Amino acid sequence: MARKAAGDLTFTEIRIADLGVIDSALLELGPGLSVITGETGAGKTMLLTGLGLILGEKADPKTVRTGAERAFVEGRLELADAALIERVRDAGGEMDDDELLVSRTVVAGGRSRAFLGGRSVPQAVLGEIAQEIVTVHGQSDQVRLRTAQRQRQALDEFAGAAFAETSAQYRAAWQDFGEVERELSELKERRDQRIAEAEVLRVALGEVGDADIRSGEENELKQLIARLTHGEDLLEAARGAHDYLLGSAQGPEETVIAHLVEEVRKLLADGARHDAALDDLEQRAAEIGYLVADLAADLASYSADIDTDPAQLATAHERLALITGLLRKHAAKDTAELLRWAEKSQKRFLELDRDDARVTELAQRREELDGQLDELAAQLTQLRRSAAAELEKLVTNELRSLAMGQARFQIELDTTERGPNGVDSVSFLLSAHRGAPARPLGEGASGGELSRVMLALEVALATNRSSKQHTFVFDEVDAGVGGAAAIEVGQRLAKLARNSQVLVVTHLAQVAAFANNHLVVTKQDSGSAATATTVVQVREEARVTELARMLSGRADSDTARQHAAELLALGAQPS
Repeated sequence: MARKAAGDLTFTEIRIADLGVIDSALLELGPGLSVITGETGAGKTMLLTGLGLILGEKADPKTVRTGAERAFVEGRLELADAALIERVRDAGGEMDDDELLVSRTVVAGGRSRAFLGGRSVPQAVLGEIAQEIVTVHGQSDQVRLRTAQRQRQALDEFAGAAFAETSAQYRAAWQDFGEVERELSELKERRDQRIAEAEVLRVALGEVGDADIRSGEENELKQLIARLTHGEDLLEAARGAHDYLLGSAQGPEETVIAHLVEEVRKLLADGARHDAALDDLEQRAAEIGYLVADLAADLASYSADIDTDPAQLATAHERLALITGLLRKHAAKDTAELLRWAEKSQKRFLELDRDDARVTELAQRREELDGQLDELAAQLTQLRRSAAAELEKLVTNELRSLAMGQARFQIELDTTERGPNGVDSVSFLLSAHRGAPARPLGEGASGGELSRVMLALEVALATNRSSKQHTFVFDEVDAGVGGAAAIEVGQRLAKLARNSQVLVVTHLAQVAAFANNHLVVTKQDSGSAATATTVVQVREEARVTELARMLSGRADSDTARQHAAELLALGAQPS
Protein backbone atom coordinates (compact mmCIF):
# COMPACT_ATOMS: atom_id res chain seq x y z
CA MET A 1 0.00 0.00 0.00
CA ALA A 2 1.14 3.55 -0.68
CA ARG A 3 2.29 5.51 2.29
CA LYS A 4 0.21 8.47 3.28
CA ALA A 5 2.13 11.71 2.83
CA ALA A 6 2.25 14.20 5.66
CA GLY A 7 -0.41 16.83 5.35
CA ASP A 8 -2.66 14.66 3.13
CA LEU A 9 -6.38 14.42 3.50
CA THR A 10 -7.94 11.01 2.89
CA PHE A 11 -11.44 9.58 2.69
CA THR A 12 -11.40 6.57 5.00
CA GLU A 13 -14.91 5.37 4.25
CA ILE A 14 -18.14 6.26 2.49
CA ARG A 15 -21.50 4.80 3.56
CA ILE A 16 -24.48 4.81 1.22
CA ALA A 17 -28.02 3.68 1.91
CA ASP A 18 -31.13 3.59 -0.31
CA LEU A 19 -29.58 5.49 -3.20
CA GLY A 20 -30.64 4.29 -6.64
CA VAL A 21 -30.01 0.56 -6.88
CA ILE A 22 -27.85 0.62 -3.74
CA ASP A 23 -29.57 -0.83 -0.70
CA SER A 24 -26.61 -0.49 1.64
CA ALA A 25 -22.94 -0.15 0.78
CA LEU A 26 -19.73 0.62 2.62
CA LEU A 27 -16.67 1.80 0.70
CA GLU A 28 -13.60 1.33 2.88
CA LEU A 29 -10.97 3.56 1.36
CA GLY A 30 -7.45 4.58 2.16
CA PRO A 31 -4.43 6.38 0.78
CA GLY A 32 -3.07 5.56 -2.63
CA LEU A 33 -5.11 4.26 -5.58
CA SER A 34 -8.57 2.76 -5.06
CA VAL A 35 -10.49 1.31 -8.00
CA ILE A 36 -14.16 0.47 -8.32
CA THR A 37 -15.11 -2.22 -10.78
CA GLY A 38 -18.20 -4.28 -11.55
CA GLU A 39 -20.51 -5.37 -14.30
CA THR A 40 -22.32 -2.78 -16.39
CA GLY A 41 -25.46 -1.59 -14.60
CA ALA A 42 -24.31 -2.80 -11.21
CA GLY A 43 -24.31 0.73 -9.80
CA LYS A 44 -20.74 2.03 -10.11
CA THR A 45 -21.96 5.43 -11.30
CA MET A 46 -24.40 5.64 -8.39
CA LEU A 47 -21.43 5.40 -6.02
CA LEU A 48 -20.08 8.56 -7.64
CA THR A 49 -23.53 10.12 -7.31
CA GLY A 50 -23.34 9.42 -3.58
CA LEU A 51 -19.88 10.96 -3.40
CA GLY A 52 -21.19 14.00 -5.28
CA LEU A 53 -23.92 14.49 -2.68
CA ILE A 54 -21.46 14.84 0.20
CA LEU A 55 -19.40 17.14 -2.01
CA GLY A 56 -22.30 19.59 -2.25
CA GLU A 57 -23.83 18.66 -5.60
CA LYS A 58 -27.54 19.21 -6.20
CA ALA A 59 -29.78 16.43 -4.89
CA ASP A 60 -32.28 14.65 -7.15
CA PRO A 61 -35.22 13.08 -5.25
CA LYS A 62 -35.57 10.56 -8.08
CA THR A 63 -32.33 8.91 -6.95
CA VAL A 64 -33.96 7.71 -3.70
CA ARG A 65 -34.29 3.93 -3.84
CA THR A 66 -37.76 2.69 -4.80
CA GLY A 67 -39.81 2.08 -1.68
CA ALA A 68 -37.48 4.03 0.63
CA GLU A 69 -38.34 7.30 2.36
CA ARG A 70 -34.90 8.81 2.04
CA ALA A 71 -31.38 8.20 0.79
CA PHE A 72 -28.39 8.67 3.07
CA VAL A 73 -24.70 9.21 2.30
CA GLU A 74 -21.96 9.66 4.87
CA GLY A 75 -18.27 10.23 4.33
CA ARG A 76 -15.50 10.10 6.88
CA LEU A 77 -12.17 11.66 6.06
CA GLU A 78 -8.93 12.40 7.82
CA LEU A 79 -8.13 16.08 7.61
CA ALA A 80 -4.94 17.77 8.79
CA ASP A 81 -4.94 21.00 6.79
CA ALA A 82 -5.17 23.84 9.35
CA ALA A 83 -6.88 26.27 6.94
CA LEU A 84 -9.57 23.74 6.01
CA ILE A 85 -10.13 22.79 9.64
CA GLU A 86 -10.64 26.48 10.43
CA ARG A 87 -13.20 26.77 7.62
CA VAL A 88 -15.05 23.76 9.02
CA ARG A 89 -15.16 25.39 12.44
CA ASP A 90 -16.27 28.71 10.94
CA ALA A 91 -19.22 26.80 9.47
CA GLY A 92 -20.06 25.47 12.94
CA GLY A 93 -18.68 21.96 12.41
CA GLU A 94 -16.47 20.06 14.83
CA MET A 95 -13.59 17.68 14.20
CA ASP A 96 -13.48 14.23 15.80
CA ASP A 97 -9.77 14.21 16.59
CA ASP A 98 -8.34 14.48 13.06
CA GLU A 99 -11.45 13.13 11.31
CA LEU A 100 -14.30 15.02 9.71
CA LEU A 101 -17.76 13.53 9.22
CA VAL A 102 -19.79 14.77 6.24
CA SER A 103 -23.29 13.50 5.48
CA ARG A 104 -26.30 14.18 3.29
CA THR A 105 -29.89 12.98 3.31
CA VAL A 106 -32.27 13.17 0.36
CA VAL A 107 -35.99 12.74 1.04
CA ALA A 108 -38.14 11.17 -1.64
CA GLY A 109 -40.46 14.14 -1.32
CA GLY A 110 -37.76 16.45 -2.56
CA ARG A 111 -36.02 17.90 0.50
CA SER A 112 -32.37 17.33 1.36
CA ARG A 113 -30.16 18.21 4.31
CA ALA A 114 -26.41 18.54 4.59
CA PHE A 115 -24.28 18.02 7.70
CA LEU A 116 -20.66 19.05 8.26
CA GLY A 117 -18.89 17.92 11.41
CA GLY A 118 -22.22 17.24 13.12
CA ARG A 119 -23.74 20.62 12.25
CA SER A 120 -26.49 21.22 9.70
CA VAL A 121 -25.18 23.50 6.95
CA PRO A 122 -26.39 24.79 3.56
CA GLN A 123 -25.57 22.60 0.56
CA ALA A 124 -23.36 25.38 -0.82
CA VAL A 125 -21.06 25.17 2.22
CA LEU A 126 -20.25 21.56 1.41
CA GLY A 127 -19.49 22.61 -2.16
CA GLU A 128 -17.15 25.41 -1.04
CA ILE A 129 -15.12 23.09 1.18
CA ALA A 130 -15.30 20.17 -1.27
CA GLN A 131 -13.58 22.12 -4.03
CA GLU A 132 -10.54 22.37 -1.74
CA ILE A 133 -10.69 18.65 -0.93
CA VAL A 134 -11.67 16.71 -4.05
CA THR A 135 -11.17 17.05 -7.80
CA VAL A 136 -13.66 15.02 -9.83
CA HIS A 137 -12.86 14.12 -13.43
CA GLY A 138 -15.78 12.54 -15.25
CA GLN A 139 -17.48 12.95 -18.58
CA SER A 140 -19.78 15.63 -17.09
CA ASP A 141 -16.92 17.39 -15.30
CA GLN A 142 -14.59 17.82 -18.24
CA VAL A 143 -16.39 20.95 -19.34
CA ARG A 144 -14.46 22.72 -16.60
CA LEU A 145 -11.20 21.92 -18.34
CA ARG A 146 -12.53 23.71 -21.40
CA THR A 147 -13.03 27.04 -19.66
CA ALA A 148 -10.34 29.71 -19.86
CA GLN A 149 -10.64 30.37 -16.13
CA ARG A 150 -9.97 26.75 -15.14
CA GLN A 151 -7.09 26.50 -17.61
CA ARG A 152 -5.51 29.67 -16.23
CA GLN A 153 -5.92 28.35 -12.69
CA ALA A 154 -4.22 25.07 -13.62
CA LEU A 155 -1.28 26.90 -15.20
CA ASP A 156 -0.98 29.31 -12.28
CA GLU A 157 -0.99 26.39 -9.85
CA PHE A 158 1.83 24.77 -11.80
CA ALA A 159 3.85 28.02 -11.94
CA GLY A 160 4.93 27.55 -8.32
CA ALA A 161 5.82 29.66 -5.29
CA ALA A 162 7.46 32.56 -7.15
CA PHE A 163 4.31 33.03 -9.21
CA ALA A 164 2.07 32.74 -6.15
CA GLU A 165 4.03 35.49 -4.38
CA THR A 166 3.92 37.82 -7.38
CA SER A 167 0.24 37.04 -7.91
CA ALA A 168 -0.53 37.94 -4.29
CA GLN A 169 1.25 41.29 -4.74
CA TYR A 170 -0.69 41.91 -7.95
CA ARG A 171 -4.06 41.09 -6.37
CA ALA A 172 -3.32 43.39 -3.43
CA ALA A 173 -2.42 46.23 -5.81
CA TRP A 174 -5.49 45.45 -7.93
CA GLN A 175 -7.73 45.71 -4.88
CA ASP A 176 -6.12 49.01 -3.85
CA PHE A 177 -6.49 50.29 -7.41
CA GLY A 178 -10.19 49.43 -7.41
CA GLU A 179 -10.80 51.17 -4.09
CA VAL A 180 -8.97 54.30 -5.28
CA GLU A 181 -10.95 54.27 -8.54
CA ARG A 182 -14.27 53.97 -6.69
CA GLU A 183 -13.50 56.81 -4.27
CA LEU A 184 -12.16 59.00 -7.05
CA SER A 185 -15.22 58.36 -9.19
CA GLU A 186 -17.56 59.13 -6.29
CA LEU A 187 -15.77 62.40 -5.54
CA LYS A 188 -15.87 63.46 -9.18
CA GLU A 189 -19.54 62.52 -9.54
CA ARG A 190 -20.39 64.59 -6.47
CA ARG A 191 -18.26 67.54 -7.54
CA ASP A 192 -21.15 69.83 -8.61
CA GLN A 193 -23.16 68.80 -5.58
CA ARG A 194 -20.20 69.52 -3.30
CA ILE A 195 -19.63 72.94 -4.88
CA ALA A 196 -23.30 73.87 -4.39
CA GLU A 197 -23.27 72.63 -0.79
CA ALA A 198 -20.08 74.55 -0.03
CA GLU A 199 -21.55 77.75 -1.47
CA VAL A 200 -24.70 77.42 0.65
CA LEU A 201 -22.61 76.84 3.76
CA ARG A 202 -20.29 79.73 2.92
CA VAL A 203 -23.21 82.18 2.69
CA ALA A 204 -24.94 80.85 5.78
CA LEU A 205 -21.79 80.84 7.87
CA GLY A 206 -21.05 84.38 6.67
CA GLU A 207 -24.46 85.57 7.88
CA VAL A 208 -24.02 83.98 11.30
CA GLY A 209 -20.45 85.20 11.54
CA ASP A 210 -21.37 88.76 10.57
CA ALA A 211 -24.13 88.76 13.19
CA ASP A 212 -21.51 88.05 15.90
CA ILE A 213 -24.10 86.34 18.10
CA ARG A 214 -23.54 85.44 21.73
CA SER A 215 -25.13 82.42 23.37
CA GLY A 216 -28.28 83.54 25.25
CA GLU A 217 -28.25 86.97 23.61
CA GLU A 218 -31.90 86.76 22.52
CA ASN A 219 -33.06 86.58 26.16
CA GLU A 220 -30.90 89.54 27.11
CA LEU A 221 -32.45 91.56 24.29
CA LYS A 222 -35.97 90.67 25.32
CA GLN A 223 -35.25 91.89 28.85
CA LEU A 224 -33.66 95.08 27.56
CA ILE A 225 -36.62 95.79 25.27
CA ALA A 226 -39.02 95.30 28.18
CA ARG A 227 -37.09 97.83 30.34
CA LEU A 228 -36.84 100.37 27.55
CA THR A 229 -40.52 100.01 26.63
CA HIS A 230 -41.70 100.51 30.25
CA GLY A 231 -38.97 102.93 31.38
CA GLU A 232 -41.36 105.66 32.68
CA ASP A 233 -43.33 103.16 34.72
CA LEU A 234 -40.17 101.66 36.17
CA LEU A 235 -38.78 105.09 37.03
CA GLU A 236 -42.02 106.09 38.75
CA ALA A 237 -42.05 102.86 40.75
CA ALA A 238 -38.44 103.20 41.86
CA ARG A 239 -38.75 106.85 42.84
CA GLY A 240 -42.03 106.29 44.64
CA ALA A 241 -40.57 103.47 46.66
CA HIS A 242 -37.53 105.61 47.42
CA ASP A 243 -39.74 108.45 48.67
CA TYR A 244 -41.63 106.10 50.95
CA LEU A 245 -38.37 104.95 52.45
CA LEU A 246 -36.51 108.24 52.85
CA GLY A 247 -39.11 110.88 52.14
CA SER A 248 -39.35 113.74 49.67
CA ALA A 249 -39.48 117.49 49.75
CA GLN A 250 -43.25 117.47 49.27
CA GLY A 251 -44.21 114.76 51.81
CA PRO A 252 -44.55 115.03 55.62
CA GLU A 253 -41.69 113.56 57.56
CA GLU A 254 -44.07 111.54 59.77
CA THR A 255 -45.02 109.23 56.84
CA VAL A 256 -41.43 108.33 55.89
CA ILE A 257 -40.52 104.76 56.77
CA ALA A 258 -36.95 105.66 57.79
CA HIS A 259 -38.31 108.28 60.23
CA LEU A 260 -40.84 105.87 61.72
CA VAL A 261 -38.22 103.11 62.16
CA GLU A 262 -35.94 105.62 63.88
CA GLU A 263 -38.77 106.61 66.23
CA VAL A 264 -39.30 102.96 67.09
CA ARG A 265 -35.61 102.55 67.85
CA LYS A 266 -35.62 105.61 70.15
CA LEU A 267 -38.61 104.34 72.09
CA LEU A 268 -36.94 100.97 72.61
CA ALA A 269 -33.69 102.65 73.65
CA ASP A 270 -35.55 104.67 76.30
CA GLY A 271 -37.23 101.57 77.63
CA ALA A 272 -33.98 99.62 77.70
CA ARG A 273 -32.76 101.94 80.46
CA HIS A 274 -35.30 100.27 82.72
CA ASP A 275 -35.24 96.76 81.25
CA ALA A 276 -32.18 95.23 79.59
CA ALA A 277 -34.45 92.80 77.74
CA LEU A 278 -35.25 95.63 75.26
CA ASP A 279 -31.58 96.03 74.25
CA ASP A 280 -31.82 93.26 71.68
CA LEU A 281 -35.05 94.63 70.25
CA GLU A 282 -33.55 98.10 70.03
CA GLN A 283 -30.60 96.64 68.12
CA ARG A 284 -32.92 94.90 65.70
CA ALA A 285 -34.78 98.12 65.02
CA ALA A 286 -31.44 99.82 64.27
CA GLU A 287 -30.64 97.06 61.75
CA ILE A 288 -33.98 97.64 60.05
CA GLY A 289 -33.03 101.26 59.71
CA TYR A 290 -29.77 100.31 58.01
CA LEU A 291 -31.65 97.99 55.60
CA VAL A 292 -34.11 100.73 54.74
CA ALA A 293 -31.24 103.09 53.99
CA ASP A 294 -29.48 100.48 51.78
CA LEU A 295 -32.69 99.72 49.89
CA ALA A 296 -33.29 103.40 49.29
CA ALA A 297 -29.73 103.82 47.98
CA ASP A 298 -30.23 100.87 45.56
CA LEU A 299 -33.50 102.35 44.31
CA ALA A 300 -31.74 105.64 43.67
CA SER A 301 -29.03 103.87 41.71
CA TYR A 302 -31.64 101.89 39.72
CA SER A 303 -33.51 105.06 38.89
CA ALA A 304 -30.31 106.69 37.63
CA ASP A 305 -29.68 103.73 35.25
CA ILE A 306 -33.14 103.69 33.66
CA ASP A 307 -32.92 104.76 30.02
CA THR A 308 -35.95 105.70 27.97
CA ASP A 309 -34.00 106.54 24.81
CA PRO A 310 -36.23 105.60 21.78
CA ALA A 311 -33.16 105.10 19.57
CA GLN A 312 -31.75 102.43 21.88
CA LEU A 313 -35.14 100.68 21.91
CA ALA A 314 -35.22 100.64 18.10
CA THR A 315 -31.69 99.24 17.96
CA ALA A 316 -32.61 96.45 20.39
CA HIS A 317 -35.71 95.54 18.32
CA GLU A 318 -33.60 95.37 15.13
CA ARG A 319 -31.00 93.17 16.80
CA LEU A 320 -33.65 90.79 18.13
CA ALA A 321 -35.32 90.62 14.73
CA LEU A 322 -31.98 89.70 13.11
CA ILE A 323 -31.33 86.92 15.62
CA THR A 324 -34.92 85.62 15.41
CA GLY A 325 -34.66 85.47 11.64
CA LEU A 326 -31.44 83.45 11.79
CA LEU A 327 -32.95 81.07 14.36
CA ARG A 328 -35.97 80.52 12.12
CA LYS A 329 -33.84 80.10 8.98
CA HIS A 330 -31.70 77.38 10.53
CA ALA A 331 -34.47 75.76 12.59
CA ALA A 332 -32.66 76.50 15.85
CA LYS A 333 -34.58 76.87 19.07
CA ASP A 334 -32.08 79.32 20.58
CA THR A 335 -28.73 80.99 19.96
CA ALA A 336 -26.83 78.19 21.72
CA GLU A 337 -28.18 75.68 19.20
CA LEU A 338 -27.48 78.08 16.31
CA LEU A 339 -23.86 78.44 17.40
CA ARG A 340 -23.51 74.62 17.60
CA TRP A 341 -24.85 74.37 14.03
CA ALA A 342 -22.32 76.96 12.90
CA GLU A 343 -19.45 75.03 14.49
CA LYS A 344 -20.54 71.76 12.85
CA SER A 345 -21.13 73.43 9.50
CA GLN A 346 -17.69 75.03 9.59
CA LYS A 347 -16.14 71.55 9.90
CA ARG A 348 -18.25 70.29 6.99
CA PHE A 349 -17.23 73.32 4.92
CA LEU A 350 -13.56 72.53 5.55
CA GLU A 351 -14.16 68.89 4.57
CA LEU A 352 -15.74 69.95 1.30
CA ASP A 353 -12.84 72.25 0.68
CA ARG A 354 -10.39 69.41 1.36
CA ASP A 355 -12.15 67.14 -1.20
CA ASP A 356 -10.35 68.90 -4.01
CA ALA A 357 -7.05 68.09 -2.35
CA ARG A 358 -8.25 64.49 -1.89
CA VAL A 359 -9.03 64.23 -5.61
CA THR A 360 -5.48 65.31 -6.41
CA GLU A 361 -4.08 62.85 -3.88
CA LEU A 362 -6.17 59.96 -5.23
CA ALA A 363 -5.29 60.74 -8.83
CA GLN A 364 -1.61 60.56 -7.92
CA ARG A 365 -2.11 57.28 -6.04
CA ARG A 366 -4.05 55.87 -9.00
CA GLU A 367 -1.16 56.68 -11.33
CA GLU A 368 1.31 54.97 -8.97
CA LEU A 369 -0.84 51.83 -8.73
CA ASP A 370 -1.40 51.81 -12.48
CA GLY A 371 2.35 51.64 -13.07
CA GLN A 372 2.79 49.03 -10.34
CA LEU A 373 0.07 46.83 -11.87
CA ASP A 374 1.65 47.06 -15.32
CA GLU A 375 5.00 46.00 -13.89
CA LEU A 376 3.54 43.10 -11.89
CA ALA A 377 1.36 41.98 -14.81
CA ALA A 378 4.45 41.80 -17.00
CA GLN A 379 6.15 39.64 -14.35
CA LEU A 380 3.10 37.34 -14.21
CA THR A 381 3.15 36.97 -17.99
CA GLN A 382 6.83 36.06 -17.96
CA LEU A 383 6.31 33.48 -15.20
CA ARG A 384 3.28 32.02 -17.00
CA ARG A 385 5.18 31.68 -20.28
CA SER A 386 8.00 29.87 -18.53
CA ALA A 387 5.59 27.57 -16.71
CA ALA A 388 3.58 26.99 -19.91
CA ALA A 389 6.65 25.79 -21.80
CA GLU A 390 7.47 23.30 -19.04
CA LEU A 391 3.88 22.12 -18.62
CA GLU A 392 3.47 21.65 -22.40
CA LYS A 393 6.46 19.34 -22.43
CA LEU A 394 5.36 17.33 -19.38
CA VAL A 395 1.76 16.84 -20.54
CA THR A 396 2.81 15.95 -24.10
CA ASN A 397 5.18 13.31 -22.74
CA GLU A 398 2.43 11.90 -20.52
CA LEU A 399 0.01 11.75 -23.47
CA ARG A 400 2.51 9.70 -25.46
CA SER A 401 2.27 7.06 -22.76
CA LEU A 402 -1.54 7.16 -22.79
CA ALA A 403 -2.16 5.87 -26.33
CA MET A 404 -1.90 9.39 -27.74
CA GLY A 405 1.63 9.10 -29.09
CA GLN A 406 1.21 11.71 -31.81
CA ALA A 407 -0.73 14.15 -29.71
CA ARG A 408 0.76 17.48 -28.78
CA PHE A 409 -0.42 19.63 -25.91
CA GLN A 410 0.01 23.40 -26.28
CA ILE A 411 -0.69 26.42 -24.10
CA GLU A 412 -1.45 29.70 -25.79
CA LEU A 413 -1.19 33.03 -23.96
CA ASP A 414 -2.92 36.08 -25.40
CA THR A 415 -2.86 39.60 -24.04
CA THR A 416 -6.24 40.90 -22.93
CA GLU A 417 -7.54 43.84 -20.95
CA ARG A 418 -5.98 44.03 -17.52
CA GLY A 419 -8.02 42.22 -14.90
CA PRO A 420 -7.73 40.77 -11.38
CA ASN A 421 -5.36 38.03 -12.61
CA GLY A 422 -3.17 40.07 -14.93
CA VAL A 423 -3.38 40.59 -18.68
CA ASP A 424 -3.14 36.99 -19.88
CA SER A 425 -5.83 34.85 -21.48
CA VAL A 426 -4.81 31.18 -21.23
CA SER A 427 -5.97 28.56 -23.75
CA PHE A 428 -5.18 24.84 -23.63
CA LEU A 429 -4.87 23.42 -27.14
CA LEU A 430 -4.60 19.84 -28.34
CA SER A 431 -3.27 18.53 -31.63
CA ALA A 432 -4.65 14.98 -31.55
CA HIS A 433 -2.30 13.58 -34.18
CA ARG A 434 0.57 14.55 -36.43
CA GLY A 435 -0.42 17.25 -38.90
CA ALA A 436 -3.68 18.06 -37.11
CA PRO A 437 -4.22 21.72 -36.20
CA ALA A 438 -4.09 22.61 -32.55
CA ARG A 439 -7.63 23.18 -31.35
CA PRO A 440 -9.12 24.23 -28.04
CA LEU A 441 -9.82 21.27 -25.78
CA GLY A 442 -13.23 19.79 -26.44
CA GLU A 443 -13.50 20.88 -30.06
CA GLY A 444 -11.56 18.01 -31.55
CA ALA A 445 -11.13 15.57 -28.67
CA SER A 446 -13.40 12.76 -27.60
CA GLY A 447 -14.53 12.27 -24.03
CA GLY A 448 -11.95 9.55 -23.51
CA GLU A 449 -9.20 11.75 -24.92
CA LEU A 450 -10.24 14.57 -22.66
CA SER A 451 -10.12 12.21 -19.68
CA ARG A 452 -6.56 11.25 -20.57
CA VAL A 453 -5.60 14.90 -21.01
CA MET A 454 -7.03 15.52 -17.54
CA LEU A 455 -5.01 12.64 -16.14
CA ALA A 456 -1.85 13.83 -17.90
CA LEU A 457 -2.41 17.32 -16.49
CA GLU A 458 -2.98 16.08 -12.95
CA VAL A 459 0.13 13.90 -13.09
CA ALA A 460 2.15 16.85 -14.43
CA LEU A 461 0.76 19.19 -11.78
CA ALA A 462 1.51 16.63 -9.08
CA THR A 463 5.19 16.78 -10.03
CA ASN A 464 5.19 20.39 -8.92
CA ARG A 465 5.71 20.82 -5.19
CA SER A 466 3.35 23.81 -5.09
CA SER A 467 0.38 21.65 -6.10
CA LYS A 468 -2.06 20.97 -3.28
CA GLN A 469 -2.43 17.33 -2.31
CA HIS A 470 -5.98 16.14 -2.10
CA THR A 471 -8.34 13.47 -3.41
CA PHE A 472 -8.82 12.85 -7.13
CA VAL A 473 -11.80 11.00 -8.58
CA PHE A 474 -11.68 9.71 -12.18
CA ASP A 475 -14.65 8.28 -14.06
CA GLU A 476 -14.09 6.70 -17.49
CA VAL A 477 -10.52 7.95 -17.68
CA ASP A 478 -9.80 4.76 -19.63
CA ALA A 479 -12.56 5.26 -22.21
CA GLY A 480 -11.35 4.22 -25.65
CA VAL A 481 -8.12 2.75 -24.28
CA GLY A 482 -6.92 -0.83 -24.31
CA GLY A 483 -3.88 -3.06 -24.33
CA ALA A 484 -0.52 -1.51 -23.51
CA ALA A 485 -2.03 1.96 -23.37
CA ALA A 486 -4.37 0.81 -20.59
CA ILE A 487 -1.34 -0.32 -18.60
CA GLU A 488 0.17 3.12 -19.05
CA VAL A 489 -3.07 4.67 -17.74
CA GLY A 490 -2.83 2.44 -14.69
CA GLN A 491 0.79 3.38 -14.13
CA ARG A 492 0.02 7.09 -14.41
CA LEU A 493 -2.83 6.79 -11.91
CA ALA A 494 -0.50 4.94 -9.55
CA LYS A 495 2.07 7.71 -10.00
CA LEU A 496 -0.52 10.35 -9.14
CA ALA A 497 -1.51 8.29 -6.08
CA ARG A 498 1.97 8.37 -4.59
CA ASN A 499 1.17 11.58 -2.70
CA SER A 500 -2.59 11.84 -3.15
CA GLN A 501 -5.65 9.70 -2.73
CA VAL A 502 -7.03 8.60 -6.11
CA LEU A 503 -10.41 6.95 -6.68
CA VAL A 504 -11.09 5.47 -10.13
CA VAL A 505 -14.14 3.86 -11.68
CA THR A 506 -12.82 1.58 -14.42
CA HIS A 507 -13.76 -1.35 -16.66
CA LEU A 508 -10.16 -2.23 -17.54
CA ALA A 509 -8.25 -4.91 -15.67
CA GLN A 510 -4.99 -3.27 -16.79
CA VAL A 511 -5.94 -0.20 -14.75
CA ALA A 512 -7.43 -2.04 -11.77
CA ALA A 513 -4.24 -4.11 -11.36
CA PHE A 514 -2.34 -1.07 -10.11
CA ALA A 515 -4.74 -0.33 -7.25
CA ASN A 516 -3.84 -0.42 -3.58
CA ASN A 517 -7.49 -0.99 -2.79
CA HIS A 518 -9.94 -2.86 -5.07
CA LEU A 519 -13.71 -2.51 -4.56
CA VAL A 520 -16.21 -4.56 -6.57
CA VAL A 521 -19.83 -3.52 -7.11
CA THR A 522 -22.20 -6.49 -7.48
CA LYS A 523 -25.92 -6.84 -8.09
CA GLN A 524 -27.98 -9.22 -6.00
CA ASP A 525 -31.36 -10.25 -7.38
CA SER A 526 -33.44 -11.51 -4.48
CA GLY A 527 -36.48 -12.11 -6.63
CA SER A 528 -38.20 -9.00 -5.29
CA ALA A 529 -39.15 -5.99 -7.34
CA ALA A 530 -36.01 -4.13 -6.34
CA THR A 531 -32.47 -5.29 -7.12
CA ALA A 532 -29.87 -4.56 -4.44
CA THR A 533 -26.27 -3.53 -5.05
CA THR A 534 -23.45 -4.20 -2.61
CA VAL A 535 -19.76 -3.26 -2.52
CA VAL A 536 -17.07 -5.66 -1.36
CA GLN A 537 -13.32 -5.31 -1.08
CA VAL A 538 -11.43 -8.05 -2.90
CA ARG A 539 -7.94 -9.33 -2.17
CA GLU A 540 -5.65 -12.08 -3.41
CA GLU A 541 -7.64 -14.84 -5.18
CA ALA A 542 -10.89 -12.87 -5.14
CA ARG A 543 -9.07 -10.07 -6.88
CA VAL A 544 -7.63 -12.44 -9.48
CA THR A 545 -11.16 -13.68 -10.10
CA GLU A 546 -12.49 -10.13 -10.66
CA LEU A 547 -9.64 -9.21 -13.01
CA ALA A 548 -10.23 -12.44 -14.97
CA ARG A 549 -13.90 -11.53 -15.34
CA MET A 550 -12.93 -8.07 -16.57
CA LEU A 551 -10.48 -9.54 -19.09
CA SER A 552 -12.63 -12.28 -20.63
CA GLY A 553 -16.08 -12.08 -19.15
CA ARG A 554 -15.46 -15.46 -17.50
CA ALA A 555 -14.07 -15.56 -13.99
CA ASP A 556 -13.23 -19.29 -14.31
CA SER A 557 -11.07 -18.98 -17.45
CA ASP A 558 -7.60 -20.36 -16.68
CA THR A 559 -6.06 -18.19 -19.37
CA ALA A 560 -7.79 -15.09 -18.04
CA ARG A 561 -6.78 -15.92 -14.47
CA GLN A 562 -3.16 -16.39 -15.54
CA HIS A 563 -3.25 -13.04 -17.33
CA ALA A 564 -4.84 -11.44 -14.27
CA ALA A 565 -2.07 -12.76 -12.04
CA GLU A 566 0.53 -11.35 -14.42
CA LEU A 567 -1.16 -7.94 -14.32
CA LEU A 568 -1.21 -7.97 -10.52
CA ALA A 569 2.48 -8.81 -10.47
CA LEU A 570 3.14 -5.92 -12.84
CA GLY A 571 1.04 -3.57 -10.74
CA ALA A 572 2.97 -4.54 -7.61
CA GLN A 573 6.32 -3.58 -9.14
CA PRO A 574 7.70 -0.20 -8.07
CA SER A 575 7.49 2.41 -10.80
